[in-house]
Amino acid sequence: MDPEGGRASVNWSDVINAQLWITALSSATPLALAALGGTFSERTGVVNIAMEGMMLTGAFIAVLVSATLHSAALGLLAAILSGMAMAVLFAWGTIRFKADQVVVGMAINVLAAGLTGYLLNAIYGFTGTPPDTPRLPNVTIPGLASIPGIGPVLGHQNVLVYVMLLLVPVSHYFLFRTPLGLRMRAVGEHPQAADTAGIDVNRLRFLGVLISGALSGMAGAYISIGILNAFNVNMTNGRGYIALAAMIFGNWKPVGAFLAAALFGLANALAFNLQGVEAWHISKDFVLMIPYALTILALAGIVRRTTPPAADGIPYDPHH
Repeated sequence: MDPEGGRASVNWSDVINAQLWITALSSATPLALAALGGTFSERTGVVNIAMEGMMLTGAFIAVLVSATLHSAALGLLAAILSGMAMAVLFAWGTIRFKADQVVVGMAINVLAAGLTGYLLNAIYGFTGTPPDTPRLPNVTIPGLASIPGIGPVLGHQNVLVYVMLLLVPVSHYFLFRTPLGLRMRAVGEHPQAADTAGIDVNRLRFLGVLISGALSGMAGAYISIGILNAFNVNMTNGRGYIALAAMIFGNWKPVGAFLAAALFGLANALAFNLQGVEAWHISKDFVLMIPYALTILALAGIVRRTTPPAADGIPYDPHH
């Protein structure tokens, strides 16, 4: 209400503007990268709840290597490799030893949170990560940037945003149009039949988890040296779990996972913009809750309508 007792008007241009879509795309990028990785993992039959830990590790290693070697490209490469290293640990427990995938995933997340927090304090202390850490560059697409409407949103973005947009159709083509993609989906649907046909089920499950680790590490690098140029304790802030929800929301398909990540990104951008709308007198804490509330609502309303791979989460023992 305004000081004279009337209802204050809302300037919608403060909420819906080009910056909203730019922020939405930026927020969606790490979610989409991790969700794409999770799709590869779960299409082979491995529930990867460890993406949060893989992202967090990638975020820290990206800053560490980028600041030490003065190269954001090497930081990105190290982040991908660190995500794959955590994926190997996860795959070793779940595929080799057939441990409960959710339990091992949570253990990886706890390990990553503790390890990165310890290393941050041991290496950088109270001063935090170096402010001059090289960051991944923004790229301007000639021609696209000058198109009214979409130009300001798509024409000038961080290089990993374009990598993510490229990976969506590539991932879809790989999973649904190539022989290797068909085999990976087969081991997630009917591992016994795939084994009978001569396909090494566990090897392909390792591959699916490794791809998930690589993309999750890339997602972490985008957060640390693509957006914030720093690392803070638990800076992924649950994005790995939201990416998992996006993957389910997208029905375990790359395009669906991207669209779901875009929806969550838009919710996050709306939450960010709504904080500045004083006319609504909306609590900041309530506004920041929107993306997480959307995650719960999406899973509660959609999960029964989606169809996971038939053998998702079920360990496979070739000797039985």
